[in-house]
Amino acid sequence: MALTVDQVMELAPVIPVLVIDRIEDAAPIAEALVKGGLRALEVTMRTPVALDVMREMAKVPGAVVGAGTVLNPSQLDQALEAGAQFIVSPGLTEPLGKAAIASGVAFLPGTATAADIMRGMDMGLSRFKFFPAETSGGLPALKALAAPFHTAHFCPTGGIKFETAGNWLAEPAVKCVGGSWLVPKGPVDARRIEELARAAASLKG
Repeated sequence: MALTVDQVMELAPVIPVLVIDRIEDAAPIAEALVKGGLRALEVTMRTPVALDVMREMAKVPGAVVGAGTVLNPSQLDQALEAGAQFIVSPGLTEPLGKAAIASGVAFLPGTATAADIMRGMDMGLSRFKFFPAETSGGLPALKALAAPFHTAHFCPTGGIKFETAGNWLAEPAVKCVGGSWLVPKGPVDARRIEELARAAASLKG
């Protein structure tokens, strides 16, 4: 049964944002993150192997694999075919929004302004990514946006670190945050990834 966007956002306080260049790294990274308590895994469609990475990660027990950096309906279709259980986009266009809604997949479109949020709400959406979070005004900007859109909830992503994530999670309009710090650059260190995941999973607002 398809997960709702709220169910995805409630799996853990942090959704790892993953840029993976090698298919063979997919399973070890997913296993370490899930073992550490982070089940929602956003694989960004920024590398040539992203779709294959999603397929490999989806085989890992407990992993809920989604596609990030989805820009258009064609990429949406590719991600769904690869088994993505949720879709994250950096922004919101009408073609992508309509296609995602029609597919029934859990959808987290990127927003940075009041107009973005209003466009999404006109489509019937109320769960959004706030992106890029830090350079779009940070937590003060999100608080200001959340006030008039009190039914909306957000997953801020972009520039958030472990040290600042708790501040974001303390905001009632924030259900989770996206983080790219969970998988350090270089060869996969499963133990380190699990440690970082465990620390992130324990974060509370």
